[in-house]
Amino acid sequence: MGTAIVWLVNAVLGLMTWAIIISAIMSWLFAFDVINHRNRFVNQLAMFLDAVTAPILAPFRRVIPPLGGLDITPIVALLAIHFLRILFNEMSAPFLMQTLG
Repeated sequence: MGTAIVWLVNAVLGLMTWAIIISAIMSWLFAFDVINHRNRFVNQLAMFLDAVTAPILAPFRRVIPPLGGLDITPIVALLAIHFLRILFNEMSAPFLMQTLG
């Protein structure tokens, strides 16, 4: 049971990482007019990614001031997610060794 929980938490953190990366890349593509919102699929994908990543990025956006046209909150959020992943795995390792061994 413990192994499944560790896997689930790592999978969710991995999906959050990919959602932030794809959302940031799509925002750059919109900014440079490579893709536009008129495409229905692209618009729906952008809205979905915004809905998923907004709760993760909002606390960082309240703390980090905007640096001109550069938004560094996705980078800070990715660092925080990876920190949480490492911390969670380190804290769960002794528990898993007890149950498996």
